[in-house]
Amino acid sequence: MINAGTGMKIFLNRRRPPVERSAEGLVFSVLAAISISHLLNDTIQSLIPATYPLLKSSLALSYAQIGLVTLTFQLAASLFQPLVGAFTDRRRQPFSLAIGMTVSLSGLILLSAAGSFGAVLLAVALVGTGSSVFHPESARVAYLAAGNRRGLAQSLFQVGGNVGSSLGPLLAALIIAPYGRHQIMWFSLAALTAIAVLSAVGTWYKRNLHHIAPKLGRRDAPEAGLEPRKIRWTVVVLLVLIFSKFFYLASMTSYYIFYLITKFGISVADAQVHLFVFLLSVAIGTLVGGPLGDRFGRKYVIWISILGVAPFTLALPHAGLVMTTVLSILIGVVLASAFPAILVYAQELLPGKLGTISGLFYGFAFGMGGIGSAILGVLADRTSIFFVYSLCAFLPLIGVVAAFLPNLQFQGIGGTDSRRA
Repeated sequence: MINAGTGMKIFLNRRRPPVERSAEGLVFSVLAAISISHLLNDTIQSLIPATYPLLKSSLALSYAQIGLVTLTFQLAASLFQPLVGAFTDRRRQPFSLAIGMTVSLSGLILLSAAGSFGAVLLAVALVGTGSSVFHPESARVAYLAAGNRRGLAQSLFQVGGNVGSSLGPLLAALIIAPYGRHQIMWFSLAALTAIAVLSAVGTWYKRNLHHIAPKLGRRDAPEAGLEPRKIRWTVVVLLVLIFSKFFYLASMTSYYIFYLITKFGISVADAQVHLFVFLLSVAIGTLVGGPLGDRFGRKYVIWISILGVAPFTLALPHAGLVMTTVLSILIGVVLASAFPAILVYAQELLPGKLGTISGLFYGFAFGMGGIGSAILGVLADRTSIFFVYSLCAFLPLIGVVAAFLPNLQFQGIGGTDSRRA
């Protein structure tokens, strides 16, 4: 770990002037570092739903209890995020990223040895708490290292998390399912690597903070030039869109394995591979969404990605196994392209409150995923897993509210950028 951390510090400490690199273009080394850290962080997090079949059988859990596990994780990962973001808007904490990853590491160790339902809840709460520290601060770093290519920067950052989320089920199928839940301990190596990388990122952040913070700190007024009432309404619309997106994603990440096993009779390992394919498609959609928003306008990407996925979600409950796989890929790519555009759109509304905005939107997204998982778990117990997917198929139709989003004109950190958001 010492060698990895030292190498990353050298990588981040190249001699080009830090102010120019932060203001005028992407600081790619920093974006690569936080993207890799996001990959490792979300690989750890994705182990939680990937181990649900083992937890359900070994601890005799019901669907409702599985939903409660997800709810506990998502609430821990969501409730603290706006608070962390608001706090770090006032008092910058460059090394909070490494500290948050340490908390996640402790939860991972506990999950590998948990022998009761209560211990599982505590373990996932610790992992969620670490996530609540990681996301708002890393989103801030991505913004500061982006220059004027904010959508691309957020996509590069977020795709690391999506790839990590897709790797979790695959690694669980290869390592945990055949050999038992205790093999989760091997993934502590990923957490230790992330701690080393994030410590190096914290060094870059601290060294550049006195150059960047004054510019952002004075800019409490909205960059987009909208009235406060219009901004509040716009934020509400964005949150409604996140509700639609993440409620549907909850049905896929938490119950897609059970849906495939129940409907098609495939094995747990095969179902985990299908989940990996879906999550990988989510990663591809995330990578595409940010650059498309930079080029064509974030509002239009948001509109198309939420509402445009509806035909695929409506067809999914009626498809066979092969077509289910194809539709899941299309759903993942199209639906995931929205979040980078939504987050950057929101950041450009209030650029002086990057931590608060990032924490609010990441936190709300995690919270909706957790609440959705809990509600859908209870619904699956009382009806069937098939009814859940038939009902969730209509959620993307809520995307019609994107019509109320205004077109934004914004000024980048390094100069004027008049592209529509």
